[in-house]
Amino acid sequence: MDNILTGKIKPLYFKYLISASGSSLMASIFGMIDAMMVGKYHGPSGSAALAVFNPLWSLIFCLGLLSGIGGSVLFANCRGKGDEGSAKQFFTLSLIFGTVLSIVSMLGIGLFQEPLFRFFGADDELLRLAKLYLKPVLFAFPCCIFSTILSSYLRNDGNPNLATTAVIIGGIFNAVGDYLCVFTLDMGIFGAGLATAIGQYMTVIIMLAHFFRKKNTLKLVKLENAFKKLKSISVTGFSTAITDLAMGIIGILFNRQIMKHLGSDALAVYGVITMVTAFAQCLAYGIGQAAQPIISQNFGAKKYSRIRECVRYSLYSSAVMGIFWVAVMMLFPNVVLVLFMDPTQAVKEIAPAILRAYGISYILLPFNIFATYYFQSIMQPKISMSASIARGAVISGAMILLLPVILGASSIWYAMLITEILVALFSVYYMRKCNRELY
Repeated sequence: MDNILTGKIKPLYFKYLISASGSSLMASIFGMIDAMMVGKYHGPSGSAALAVFNPLWSLIFCLGLLSGIGGSVLFANCRGKGDEGSAKQFFTLSLIFGTVLSIVSMLGIGLFQEPLFRFFGADDELLRLAKLYLKPVLFAFPCCIFSTILSSYLRNDGNPNLATTAVIIGGIFNAVGDYLCVFTLDMGIFGAGLATAIGQYMTVIIMLAHFFRKKNTLKLVKLENAFKKLKSISVTGFSTAITDLAMGIIGILFNRQIMKHLGSDALAVYGVITMVTAFAQCLAYGIGQAAQPIISQNFGAKKYSRIRECVRYSLYSSAVMGIFWVAVMMLFPNVVLVLFMDPTQAVKEIAPAILRAYGISYILLPFNIFATYYFQSIMQPKISMSASIARGAVISGAMILLLPVILGASSIWYAMLITEILVALFSVYYMRKCNRELY
């Protein structure tokens, strides 16, 4: 097991970065391969249907982050202080919390799927396709939540490679299963959902192998002050959870505004953007998830020089990743487009300008996501929450609603660039302030 409190930071960080990024990368492939297969099978209507469905993915993974990241940050902080009893209580409570969230989400989405999809911007055809995709995926929602919880704790228990292996195997099955179900068995979008559901089950089953290891320290224990600890998990995890939920909130607003001002062809292009953004955001999660165990445990142990070194490597990683994604969108917009659909001529004409305009915002996306993990890890959940809410709802929502009215319909594609700039300024200010005050 890695010694997070005494091992050299550079190899430790990059080991965790490779593992966390690989895990996040393969997790995003679930959605990307679905989009590619569905877009090829159903055309632009398939891509648009998945854009309508994406807010539900954001909600489900948000619930996993809420219980998983929130609990694991507190788990690591307690472990850094040497309080193993409290650490295990946070693990136990995270599993209970995840179970409750799984049941509630399945019932709520299953019972109210049609009004939800209508609210997300679906017309009759998109509603039909979105409901077909949901049928098998609905029963995999608990696995989506628990895969996030388990991977968070496996990283903090010194076994990040198992989390990565589990997601890779699930992702490979999803890729092969997508092709077989969508095309070979001619199931279309229903087949894509079925392959994704089975892949999620496989991921969780593989992660459970950790609990049979001799070095496993994750144990279920009797709870004390459960409601107080649950509040701490919710507050700590909320800022990361809202980052993922923000994709759903932003998606709903974009869907409705695009249909109002630009039409279904533009929505099909936005369906591609949601896939690329999910991919970029998942990799950015890798930076935060690599740093979180190191920062949390060393903060609990008051080893501040080790935190500063870890932050430095995280900032370098964020900069490289931001530059990479902007370059992809600027240089290869048509390649990105055809990866996800067989576009009509009308879509081909409008897509490059849209993808380039939106793609500029990726330059600051990795840094802003890392910042939420950083503030969580040094036990500053209010700052993290403020940045996440501003990015995920307040500033982004205002830009999406106001820009088309003030500057014209096409200006909506710059809404996230403005949002990322303002949130980055906020984050830099408070990172410097916390550095001075805390250590």
